[in-house]
Amino acid sequence: MKKLMDYEKRNEPLATHARFRARLMNNVTIGLATIVVSLAIGMAGYAGLEDMSLIDAFANSAMILSGMGPLNPLHTNAGKLFAGLYAIFCGLLIFAVAGLILAPVLHRILHRFHIEDAKE
Repeated sequence: MKKLMDYEKRNEPLATHARFRARLMNNVTIGLATIVVSLAIGMAGYAGLEDMSLIDAFANSAMILSGMGPLNPLHTNAGKLFAGLYAIFCGLLIFAVAGLILAPVLHRILHRFHIEDAKE
């Protein structure tokens, strides 16, 4: 309890714009890297399970990752199972990456409100 009270008494200044931009760019970079890895997983799944060319696998993976749905019909049960699981994964990934990118912005807003409350 004492540590919580000590934390509440501490009033750290708002981060500089340069530090805020660095945090935001770091989160954007991590988010983009996560999307690229997820796209590669989708391409590998479609290429391996549905025997698609890399460009077709890319197009299908990108469409599912963006929430649009697959382009080509699926022929194997393994491919259909992969597509369903990949679509669920991508649906959750969009929220996770959006939260990651927006976290520094929301933190800054809440910190600013906290500083204004502390001044009053």
